[in-house]
Amino acid sequence: MKTAFLKVDPERFDDGELELPARLIAGGELVAFPTETVYGLGASALNGEAVKEIYRAKGRPSFNPLIIHISSPDEADRYAVTDDRYRALSEAFMPGPLTVVMPDRGKVAPEVTAGLGTIAVRCPVHPVARALIRLSGVPIAAPSANRSGKPSTTTAEHVLHDLGGRIPCVIDGGPSSVGLESTIVKLCPDGTNVLLRPGGITLEMLRETLGTVSVSDAVLHPPAPGSQPESPGMLLRHYAPDAPLYLIRSDRPDAVVRFLREAAADPENAVLSYAGTVPPAPNVYELGNGGPEEAKNLFSLLRLADRKEIKRIYAPLPESDGIGLALQNRMLRAAAFRIKEI
Repeated sequence: MKTAFLKVDPERFDDGELELPARLIAGGELVAFPTETVYGLGASALNGEAVKEIYRAKGRPSFNPLIIHISSPDEADRYAVTDDRYRALSEAFMPGPLTVVMPDRGKVAPEVTAGLGTIAVRCPVHPVARALIRLSGVPIAAPSANRSGKPSTTTAEHVLHDLGGRIPCVIDGGPSSVGLESTIVKLCPDGTNVLLRPGGITLEMLRETLGTVSVSDAVLHPPAPGSQPESPGMLLRHYAPDAPLYLIRSDRPDAVVRFLREAAADPENAVLSYAGTVPPAPNVYELGNGGPEEAKNLFSLLRLADRKEIKRIYAPLPESDGIGLALQNRMLRAAAFRIKEI
């Protein structure tokens, strides 16, 4: 299959530039498109056969539910049973990097929800993504546009590396500004709220809007054997490079830095480090100074570090406050929970 590659300036484009991908989505085909979080691999959420193609193209297990993307927060009422909590979240954070899980109205293809009885809804802020949804005339079901289990894609070039020749079209709308998948919060019928996946909308921010928000055990711990994930991003191993990733943890920051410096001396190791902590070398990749910069860089650097000659990748385990919780979540799964205590 030849993959069409469309470059679209998110600051300056017209609807005509998205005519081909919108037609493909409406006709049951797949399109990779930019969002502020990561690139998504989209299909009509109303077309079960099209959704099955997402699973096939990615090699994704069909028991792992998908998120539907809508062009306006108000559209959620068509597909989910919303309430005042959703309206408060949409007013505070939408459009933006937030997904809300609510009871399903049964309007989308069952392949989207994996039989859970709930549906995950998100309204992206990226102008190209919203225009594509609007022009296609359907909600778009979309996981990240990468091969299943691999680091998520934050540029169109990453998408072509993973899925070129497997899907009809990729839209290049520039690099993702957040760099981590959306925060996912579940609004339970009993009035409780559960964080299923942390992201750019932090736990602290959710609590300012909703009050009490608990954190699912699956955020920082391996899932129970045989359990079905409640949302994307809850598998044991996810976002993972081919080379094994090891996370370094200590109550002494200087010990972590010393370990990473020693590891970098071996050319078979790749090291992810904070800015200025490990001397520059071909196998050293700087995450930045932590926080949003680290989030934006993480998946790109995991891809850069994952070279043929690299046998192991080492990285510091982030703190769990603010966006650090999201970074811990992604890195633990990328490492399949391999932690080296020093």
